[in-house]
Amino acid sequence: MSHSHDKEDSCCSSKVHAEPKHTHDHNHVHAEADDHGHDHGGDPSAFKTYLPALVTLIMLLIGIAFDNLFTIPAFQIIRPYWYIVAYLPVGIPVLQEVWETFKAKDFFTEFSLMSIATIGAFAIGEYPEGVTVMLFYTIGELFQMAAVNRAKGNIKALLDVRAEVAHVFRNGKYGDVKPEQVEIGETIQIKAGEKIPLDGELISDKSSFNTAALTGESKPRNINKGESILAGMLNLDKVVEVKVTKAFADSALSRILEMVQNATTRKAKTELFIRKFAKIYTPIVFFLALALVTVPILVLGSEYHFQTWLYRSLVFLVISCPCALVISIPLGYFGGIGAASANGILFKGANFLDLITKLNTVVMDKTGTLTKGVFKVQKVESIIDEAQFLNILTALEAKSTHPIAKAIVAYAGVKDIHPAENIEEIAGMGLKGIVNGQAVLAGNVKLLQQFNIDFEPKIALIEESIVVAAINQKYVGYVLIADEIKEDASRAIKQLYENGIKQVVMLSGDKTSIVKKVARSLGIDTYFGDLLPEGKVARLEEIKSEKSGVVAFVGDGINDTPVLAISDIGIAMGAMGSDAAIETADVVIQTDQPSKIVTAVKIGKATKNVVVQNIALAFAVKAIVLILGAGGVATMWEAVFADVGVALLAILNAVRIQKMKFD
Repeated sequence: MSHSHDKEDSCCSSKVHAEPKHTHDHNHVHAEADDHGHDHGGDPSAFKTYLPALVTLIMLLIGIAFDNLFTIPAFQIIRPYWYIVAYLPVGIPVLQEVWETFKAKDFFTEFSLMSIATIGAFAIGEYPEGVTVMLFYTIGELFQMAAVNRAKGNIKALLDVRAEVAHVFRNGKYGDVKPEQVEIGETIQIKAGEKIPLDGELISDKSSFNTAALTGESKPRNINKGESILAGMLNLDKVVEVKVTKAFADSALSRILEMVQNATTRKAKTELFIRKFAKIYTPIVFFLALALVTVPILVLGSEYHFQTWLYRSLVFLVISCPCALVISIPLGYFGGIGAASANGILFKGANFLDLITKLNTVVMDKTGTLTKGVFKVQKVESIIDEAQFLNILTALEAKSTHPIAKAIVAYAGVKDIHPAENIEEIAGMGLKGIVNGQAVLAGNVKLLQQFNIDFEPKIALIEESIVVAAINQKYVGYVLIADEIKEDASRAIKQLYENGIKQVVMLSGDKTSIVKKVARSLGIDTYFGDLLPEGKVARLEEIKSEKSGVVAFVGDGINDTPVLAISDIGIAMGAMGSDAAIETADVVIQTDQPSKIVTAVKIGKATKNVVVQNIALAFAVKAIVLILGAGGVATMWEAVFADVGVALLAILNAVRIQKMKFD
């Protein structure tokens, strides 16, 4: 119903398999389709994952002890072989990756850099250094896996809330089938303590549900008969029956999972730049290392010592490996997506995490976004019998899915609704149709004006939302409707300004007088009412042309879809919002709380800060140690810190996002 108050390639190409058995591709944090996985055994909680590194570490420590503390001639004989055996557990997986990448004609990767550096160290007798470089590289990979698993904890929680069976009513009894096999329109039963397997409509009177998996909201939600219920909710009260309204693949939970999985494949500009940078950077440093061992012979002549310059070249190679950058940056964005999902916010890509940090204008729908969108009838005025008036009005409104229409139908409580025929929607005004052979109009004041129907002038002055009706071209009465402002709406507007947002604008199809009243109560200076869907689009385009920077639109209805699509960032209210709005949006607020927009901005800024810190740390340390290494001051030990040490620090820094509080 359309009343005027209408609702508004990476060098580090390793893949991290946190959940090896899942088919979803969101396990791959910084890998491209043609990359070759460097997997140290899958589940990092398994002992076998750490066993190769543990064996190498023990043998390395024993070897160093015999080198420096115990003088045993026999050890000196077996010394090279001892360190070779120590090298193999961590070295073989990397050498295998070198072979795979070479077959793919990718010669300059972290694997080739590490292999050349460590084998070169063995060639000049620096056995402990060669083993240490490969060991610490492997430890860095294990840290990365653990960090990714931590970041994915919230996403795994979503996977865990999917019900494995549905109790469906067939042939006079309930039987267990897979949720994928249940058809739309069938009835399913959910016992207390069970998860809802499919989206549907509650047939039972009422029950209480835990919605934390979908919305991040820990407070139980009471749902009454006839209201929507979503897959992934947990039934807390009693046995209930639900009529299935969506197939398993189309459920809210499946949609959320798809969004989160796809989010990791949409890269931020910073991440894409670093990946391209690594592709160019790696061969450059390889040839610089080659020059470091060959050019000095032309300058030094007879004073040239091959082993000295080869060692410096190998140190240079280890330092220059771009692991810290190419591992930690995607991990930072992945952590941001995970932190957001824990707060009931779904970013559809890392690029939107970046973009939201530049946000300076927020344009918001009113109904369902800043207000609850739960309308209640406050007053009925009619010049005919009230029961008859409501019955005729309900016949028309029952054909609409608009919240105002639903409120009228619920208030009337009419069981035997008159049949309505030839129903036609008049955009931005209301409905017309035939009820019991009578021509009925129901909508806003503009609808009656459109059809030249006389009514009392005072009706046009009513600020609240009203639905006026006419039968056979004669005004018969109106229904007064009220909506409530969301509890956190005022706080959300205040915090938006506090977090760098320059302007908040409210757009609505509702009457300007109502929009003005809501805007002033929330502290919004700029507002526009009486807008049709195309009017909202025009206003947003106007705002975008006037403003520099990024403009976001926040909405929830089908009529908000065009505006969500043309905004720089479309933000949809996901719990009560329409499917079309959620599909079109770039960010989905699962709790329907306006204050979560502020949380999304904070998470975006925190993620960007971590990424910038990691880039600065990696470049600064590597630049210093590269210069020292080329000059012969830095040894392989400093090189290990410059590469693996910085990577570990960057990973730990990225993990911090998961522990931050944003509310």
